[in-house]
Amino acid sequence: MNNRVYLSLAIPLTISTMSTPLLGAVDTAVVGKLSDPAYIGGVAVGTIIFNTMYWLFGFLRVSTSAFAAQAEGARDEKQTLMSLIRPFFIAAIIGLLFIVIQKPILNVSLGAIGPESDVSAFAADYFGIRIWGAPFALLNYVILGWLMGKSRIKTSLFIQVFMNVMNIILCLVFVNGFSWSVSGVAAATLISEISAFLLGLWVIRKAVNVPDSFSIREGFDRASLKKMMVVNRDLFIRTICLITVFNLFTAKGATFGTETLAANAVLIQIHYLMAYCFDGFANASSLLVGKAIGSRDINLYKKTLSLSARWGLYASFILAASYYLFSDEVILLFTDIPGVIELAHEYGLWIVLFPFSAFIGLIFYGVFTGATEAVPVRNSMLLALMAFLIVQFATVSNHGNHGLWLAFLAFSLGRSLFLALYIPRLNRKVTVLMNDDSLMKSSSF
Repeated sequence: MNNRVYLSLAIPLTISTMSTPLLGAVDTAVVGKLSDPAYIGGVAVGTIIFNTMYWLFGFLRVSTSAFAAQAEGARDEKQTLMSLIRPFFIAAIIGLLFIVIQKPILNVSLGAIGPESDVSAFAADYFGIRIWGAPFALLNYVILGWLMGKSRIKTSLFIQVFMNVMNIILCLVFVNGFSWSVSGVAAATLISEISAFLLGLWVIRKAVNVPDSFSIREGFDRASLKKMMVVNRDLFIRTICLITVFNLFTAKGATFGTETLAANAVLIQIHYLMAYCFDGFANASSLLVGKAIGSRDINLYKKTLSLSARWGLYASFILAASYYLFSDEVILLFTDIPGVIELAHEYGLWIVLFPFSAFIGLIFYGVFTGATEAVPVRNSMLLALMAFLIVQFATVSNHGNHGLWLAFLAFSLGRSLFLALYIPRLNRKVTVLMNDDSLMKSSSF
């Protein structure tokens, strides 16, 4: 494997994964053109609530992709199919549960974030519409993760581009054409998620190859479920740490006023675009490591680690330089409110520093998940959360929103440094497993 092969996976996966924050980014950008900053604040709070809900179960995509890649590497059609069926049922149940308990979710979320009353009202409108898309959003995670694990990159990209183009068009029609404001933004996202799910089902029907000896009961035997749930448990804890940081960040930012909340929302959306760019590289690394594990190809594994580090550093320079040079144009994509623009520029330096602090944690996360080795991911995030809490406690009272962004950067750097400490251990474990048949058969991989 070389740079060309790695990038042939990483670039389309980057485009594909960046479509995830684009749903929130488009929503923020459309309402950012309206006159009242409470609109953008309401969508920001609503988006945080859904990010919280969906990120908690983001393992549905990550683990599905990893298990599918390993099954593909081993050329095991039965396990490839099982890697889709197991998380599919889990996603459907969780999504329906979200709809049933939607009122408690909204009340607890608004109470925790504590936005101003007008912002809360818009956030409630946004939430009340988008919540009906919860099952479809989670099932889309599974569908896209499975397609990525099978290296159907162009197909997964097409589904996500389809969803986002529809969302953009409907947002513009509902908000600018029908003047539905926040409700129009939420309705556009809901329709887009449902449409993407239906398209994904059609694609899967064409892609699935059912073995003659297939029995759905085999997918739910105790050993298989335990293996999946152990990995998902650790990724779930990792996600709780991530959500805790973003919720604390948003809640503290809300105490500085509506304009600061709106400026932070704009910068966080820009951060999402950067983070999901790295996530594209992480997905490429995850697929390649998964295939290396499944096919017992130690050279592919080592080359993937090298290319992951190299292109992570290159991407950091590109992203930081791009924002530094074009920050005016980027911010104007999200809002034209003078006060919000001024504050976004004031705190924009933290976005320039973000890629360098975060790229190891974000990209090597894919390496570990591709090997279905989630304990180091969990532990590194717990330690990074502690770093965030310590720095926030020490700096926010004296430095306000700058202290809050410093704490966020400490978290990003922490997740990189703490995860990097586990890389030698992972290398040793993979090397042993690939050279021992008996260990390979019984390992957590």
